[in-house]
Amino acid sequence: MTDRIETKFIHSTGVDPQTGAVNVPIYLSSTFHQQSLDSFGPFDYSRSGNPTRLALEETIAKLEGGKRGFAFSSGMAAISSAFMLLSSGDHVLVSEDVYGGTYRFITEILDKFNIEYTFVNMTDLNEMANAIQPNTKVIYLETPSNPVMNITDIEIAAKLAKANNCLTFVDNTFMTPLYQNPLELGADIVLHSATKFLSGHSDVIAGLAVTKDEELGNRLGFIQNTFGSVLGAQDSYLLIQGIKTLGARLGQSSQSARVIAEYLQNHPLIEEVYYPGFSFHPGNPIHERQATNAGALLSFRLADKKSVRIFVEYLRIPVFAVSLGAVESILSYPATMSHGSMPPEEREKRGITDGLLRFSVGLEHCDDLVQDLNQALLQVARRKGLSIAN
Repeated sequence: MTDRIETKFIHSTGVDPQTGAVNVPIYLSSTFHQQSLDSFGPFDYSRSGNPTRLALEETIAKLEGGKRGFAFSSGMAAISSAFMLLSSGDHVLVSEDVYGGTYRFITEILDKFNIEYTFVNMTDLNEMANAIQPNTKVIYLETPSNPVMNITDIEIAAKLAKANNCLTFVDNTFMTPLYQNPLELGADIVLHSATKFLSGHSDVIAGLAVTKDEELGNRLGFIQNTFGSVLGAQDSYLLIQGIKTLGARLGQSSQSARVIAEYLQNHPLIEEVYYPGFSFHPGNPIHERQATNAGALLSFRLADKKSVRIFVEYLRIPVFAVSLGAVESILSYPATMSHGSMPPEEREKRGITDGLLRFSVGLEHCDDLVQDLNQALLQVARRKGLSIAN
C-alpha cells in the first residue's frame, strides 16, 4: 500500500533512530569533531552540511520525487544558485510573467556573466519553440505564474527542452508538491520559495531546490557549498514543522480561495479575476491535467489605483504585505511589491496594472473573509459615487 501525499508530508522525516524523538533535533553547531586524521565523518562544517538541514533536504527530495534536495537561505538564493549552472555565452528562455525578483536577477545579474535571456509567453508553445536558440541551455517556467496565474504545459515544455538539449527549471512555489510534481512531468530542477506555503507561518525565509538526477544534484551541491547561501539549522527545523501541516493548511485555504474567487468574479466592481480553477480560465485544461488543485492564491483587478487605495484602507482581516502562503490572509499590490523592480512598461505588458491585487487566502473563516471583502468594496463604490447592491 502506498501512502497518500498528505501522510507523506507528516511522516517523511521519520523518527530519530537514536532516541525515537518524533521531531528532528536542531544541531546548532558550526563545526564537527573528526575522529581521525585520514577519515572524516559525514559532517565537518555546517556550510557544507548540517544534520538538521540534511533532514529537510531529504524530505523535500522525497516529496518532489527527486534524487537530491537543497535548502537555501531564501527562494532567490535557490533560484540564483540554479542559474549558476549556466556558463558564459549560454542563453536562457524565461516565462514572460515571472516573479519580479527573478526578473531582476536575470536582467541585472546574468548580464554581467555574459548569459543571454529571452522572455516569452510560454502559454504559446509555438512562441516558446521559436525562441529557442542554438546556445539555449535552460527553459525556466513559473506555473501558475506570478501574479496573473498564467499556465504553462510543463510536460510539453520539458519535451521541447530535451529535444534541444536544454534543462527545464520549474518554480513550484504556488502549488507545492502537494498539488503539482514537475519532476514527474519531465522537469530537471524544481524550485521553491519555501518562505511561502511550505513554511506557512510568516516566520522563515527559505528556498528549496530538488534535482531529478544525481549528476545534476552533484553540480548544484557544489554551487550551494561554494556560494554558501545555506539555510541555518533553526530555520530548517521550523520549515520541517511547517511542511508537516501543509496538507491541512493548504487544503482549507484552497477551499476558501475557490469561494472567494467566485464571489469576486460576480462582483460588479471587479474587472477580472485570475484563478486557474475557473473552467473558463485559458489554462484550466492544462492545469487540471498537471495539478490536482487550483491552490490558495488568486489575483483580481479593480478599475484603477484610486479604487485599490480605498479598498486597502477599509479591508480589515488580511494583512497588506509582501509575501504569500501564510496562515493569515495576505493582500499584495504587485506593482510596488512583488514586481516593484520591474519597469512600468514591462509590468503593463504582463497585465500587472495599477488596479491589480494578489490575494493569498489564509485560514480565517471563509465567511469572514467574504464579508470583509464585501464591506471594503462597498466603501470603494461609495467613495467613488457608484451604486451597487449590497
